[in-house]
Amino acid sequence: MIKKLNRANAGVSISRPIKVLQFGEGNFLRAFVDWIIDILNEKSDFNGAIQIIQPIQQGMINLINDQNGLYHVILNGLMNGKKVNETRLITSVAGAMSPYQDFNKFLQLAENPDLQFIVSNTTEAGISFDAKDLSPTQLPNSFPGKLTALLYHRFLFFKGDPKKSLIIMPCELIDRNGSALKATILQYIKQWQLSQDFNNWIETHTTFCNTLVDRIVPGFPKENISEIHNQLGYSDNLVVTAEPFLLWVIEAPQKVRAQFPAEKTNLQIKFVSDLSAYRTRKVRILNGAHTAMVPVAYLMGFRTVRESIEDKVIGDYIRRVIYNEVIPTLDLPDEELKQFADDVLERFQNPYIKHELISIALNSISKFKTRVLPSILEYASRKHQLPPNLVFSLAALIRFYKGDFNGVNIPLQDSPDVLDFFGAVWGKESLTEISNLVLGNESFWGLNLNKISGLHESVTQYLKLIHEGKWKIPL
Repeated sequence: MIKKLNRANAGVSISRPIKVLQFGEGNFLRAFVDWIIDILNEKSDFNGAIQIIQPIQQGMINLINDQNGLYHVILNGLMNGKKVNETRLITSVAGAMSPYQDFNKFLQLAENPDLQFIVSNTTEAGISFDAKDLSPTQLPNSFPGKLTALLYHRFLFFKGDPKKSLIIMPCELIDRNGSALKATILQYIKQWQLSQDFNNWIETHTTFCNTLVDRIVPGFPKENISEIHNQLGYSDNLVVTAEPFLLWVIEAPQKVRAQFPAEKTNLQIKFVSDLSAYRTRKVRILNGAHTAMVPVAYLMGFRTVRESIEDKVIGDYIRRVIYNEVIPTLDLPDEELKQFADDVLERFQNPYIKHELISIALNSISKFKTRVLPSILEYASRKHQLPPNLVFSLAALIRFYKGDFNGVNIPLQDSPDVLDFFGAVWGKESLTEISNLVLGNESFWGLNLNKISGLHESVTQYLKLIHEGKWKIPL
């Protein structure tokens, strides 16, 4: 018999003090932060619960409260060459609320003496200033505005006690997310003309951590949810599927380690003094391999990451890209870099995730600039020669943006100016001229790539081979 999932039916009676306020109730946070804290409660003396705050007007709080905060996380994938299928009942969430329904109740959450942490994931656009937010006593529209109002209420309630300041660990996918959130809060303090004492409390005592998060979370498994409910024995409308791999890099002072004892869990959670090298590693190895793979694999007839990486030609090509051309440009220890690369390739082969190449191809020009071009430039600087496999990917990218190959249409997705540019460029007859115009477009790359010794010649040579269907991927 399938029962409704709630604390009574699941026999979950333990009650923990709320130590974490979480802005965001989506799949990622529930399969990442809430999953981690559930393990923290099991493996350490953290003993804390999470209060979820819905950061926008519409959301999932009714579903969450209807299940008393309970839900299952199902991990599917590969780990150390073996298939992983694990299910965990998450009990770390106490409940959820919306500031839009009760702003005063939201502010009163700041009065909790046990509160230690704020976490968030409000999308990349979430950390932004909204000049229409007028006061900490009226519900602000933006997430940083809401957080400023909450922190100000806590500052007043505890009379500026430094010991009641909080540790803030945003998970938004932007560079230096903690610093960006702090800067936006300080902007609100100035806009709202709040006291200098509060400004000092934020500046001096509140800890803003820059973080890097990494876990693929496909989300709710609607295609086989009935089967999952039968296996669980519960009707769970909040099931989340995720890959086994997890990485959380937290740039934080020593005190955060003591209050958030993640090192006791054996999870991939790293506390560092500067996460820049880890961000570069992720962008260039994981994201860079994705972006370098797409045009090459797609033109060769593949459509998903898994089938591409399992093909010997493409698989070997991406391994050369990562191990021979990207890793030599990075500054972390070789052992760490190679282990991360091994994990990335295993993640690419996850049989439970169908990752379409065309979805990765969205805005490929800007992605190539940030994810792949730095590896080409750094390799050339260090080795005094060009990385042939990455250069081949650049040539394939130019051919990809013609919008068709072997009579098959390619559904390009990019900004109108990028698509218009390639539409005009591919009207030229000479591949040499096409290569010259693309590499010389400084609005794409931030510099004229024709000035890099040998790049125009190499790209043009590869472009001709690809265009003529004479695939000769560099070794």
